[in-house]
Amino acid sequence: MSETSALEAVVAAGIDHRVVRFEPARDLAEAAVRRGTTVDRILKTMVVRTGEDTYVIVLVPGDRVIDWGALRDHLGLRRLALADADQAYEATGYRRGTITPFGVDPALVVVVDAGVTGRGEVSVGAGVAGTAIHLDVDDLINAVGAVPVHITKPAGGPR
Repeated sequence: MSETSALEAVVAAGIDHRVVRFEPARDLAEAAVRRGTTVDRILKTMVVRTGEDTYVIVLVPGDRVIDWGALRDHLGLRRLALADADQAYEATGYRRGTITPFGVDPALVVVVDAGVTGRGEVSVGAGVAGTAIHLDVDDLINAVGAVPVHITKPAGGPR
C-alpha cells in the first residue's frame, strides 16, 4: 500500500478532506500541534489480532486507549492482542505510524469508538509518515463501514 492507495480510496469515496503534511513528532501531543488539531481529534488506527491470521481495525481517539474487555465483549471473543508491526503490515499494507482505514482490504472489520460520532473533523494516517488526512468523522465512518461501539477508556485511567 502507499499514500496514494489511501488517498485514492478517500477520493473514490467522494469525501471532502484535506491532506496535511507535517514533520515527524516525538509524541501524540506534538503530532497534534503539527497537524493543526488536538490529541482527541487524532484517530489512532490500531490493528488487533482476533485469531491466527485474522484482524480487525480499531479507531481510537488519541486521548483514549482500548478497553480490552469492552472490545472482547463486542467481538464475542475471549482473546485479543495488538498486532505486532509485521502482522499489522501484513493485514493492512501500511507500516506502524502510517496505518489508515483507507485503502485496506474491505473484508477487514473496522470498529470505531462511539464517542467520536458527530464530532466533526478528525485526523487519520494517510499511509506514509508525516502525512494525515483530515475529514469529517461521520464521513469516515460511512466510507469504511466502521461500527461505532464504546470500546475505549481514558488514557492513563484504571486498567
